[in-house]
Amino acid sequence: MSDAPPSTAPTISEQLDDLPFTRRHLKILSGSGIGWALDAMDVGLISFIIATLAVQWSLQPGETAWIASIGFVGMAIGASVGGLLADRFGRRQVFALTLVVYGIATGASALVGGLVALLILRFFVGLGLGAELPVASTYVSEFAPARIRGRIIVFLEAFWAVGWTAAALIGFFVIPTSPDGWRWAFALGAIPAAYALIVRWGLPESPRWLARRGRSTAAAAIVADLQRSAGRLPSAPPLSDTTPAAAKDAGGRLAALWTPEFRLRTASLWVLWFCVNFSYYGAFIWIPTILVSQGYDLVRSFGFTLVITLAQLPGYAVAAWLIEVWGRRATLAVFLAGSAVSAVLFGTATGEVSVIAAGMALSFFNLGAWGALYAVSPETYPTSLRATGSGWAAGIGRIASILAPLSVPPLLAWGGAPLLFVVFAAFFAVAVVASFGVADHRGRALDDR
Repeated sequence: MSDAPPSTAPTISEQLDDLPFTRRHLKILSGSGIGWALDAMDVGLISFIIATLAVQWSLQPGETAWIASIGFVGMAIGASVGGLLADRFGRRQVFALTLVVYGIATGASALVGGLVALLILRFFVGLGLGAELPVASTYVSEFAPARIRGRIIVFLEAFWAVGWTAAALIGFFVIPTSPDGWRWAFALGAIPAAYALIVRWGLPESPRWLARRGRSTAAAAIVADLQRSAGRLPSAPPLSDTTPAAAKDAGGRLAALWTPEFRLRTASLWVLWFCVNFSYYGAFIWIPTILVSQGYDLVRSFGFTLVITLAQLPGYAVAAWLIEVWGRRATLAVFLAGSAVSAVLFGTATGEVSVIAAGMALSFFNLGAWGALYAVSPETYPTSLRATGSGWAAGIGRIASILAPLSVPPLLAWGGAPLLFVVFAAFFAVAVVASFGVADHRGRALDDR
């Protein structure tokens, strides 16, 4: 009988968490971030296009609201289904599928001649993009070392500011130049999707997901590649963290989100996603149109929106630092509270300086809160449920994204911008309370069950 000591090879999780941030991590982050920026650019562009088409096509407020909301209908379905598919078939394959759907529908949107065709295509654009964000955050979190995981996810979310800034630049410099400027905006939005699709196929599958599905050899090869990128020689093949298990069906994974272990976390996440989506999309989709209604011309309102958008970047930077210093809950709660105060200030602002300053504060705090929320969501669940849990939270949030643009016209009619932004502030306040129900996994290894 052998007296050899048992294997001391570290597990896949331990080897992943022991790595420094390498060029391979950067490729994974930037490759995923491109898709994130595309999502932001699309949502940002539609806010400028709505303001243009309202004049060009003589649209009623209810019709313009549906241009925004129909995309979110697609996003709600895409986020929910995309998470289920990513837990069943893998993260990378779902990435590629979302970009194919998005690219074709966005390019076709540049050719439409009426409202009905645009609404149909906007639904398919939303379907593709809806699955993008929760799957991307799940994917990147499964590669990130535990000690900097929250920071990396906030940096991933910062690609949103890159995309929204690109949209603001296109809105300012391209859309007003001709009656077909909005068509060129859609065309520009479709071009990067082809590049992003190429990048995505060059990314590895999540080794945690592979190990969970019993594909330990493939998982070990990816971990070894990451170690070589850090200048290390791969040691003994890493052990799988869990016994491979057969994948649960979709109903089983959804039911697992509401077991006693995850019930409070799931409820808190769903409330957070709903409230933050309602306030964010209600405000930022409509800011250019609201400014036009207050007497600013289209070019001036687009210029204000561009300046306001630039405040997103420092918001992400501060959140990325604080999330590993204060932790997830505290950072999320503080940025949500700042968003509530800023919303009230923006709704009551008068004069250009006040409008821009309050808008920049709202942009700073709101996008910092988004970064923290995306860091919290995939950490909430084990590997077998991670994409499903994140995707369904995002899907619930997209319901609010549908309702928010539709709610803006009647709220503006009843009480103007002050009432509208007080409502948004109230949703942010509810989100502050819900933030205390999520788990704080700062510096802790992911659950690989």
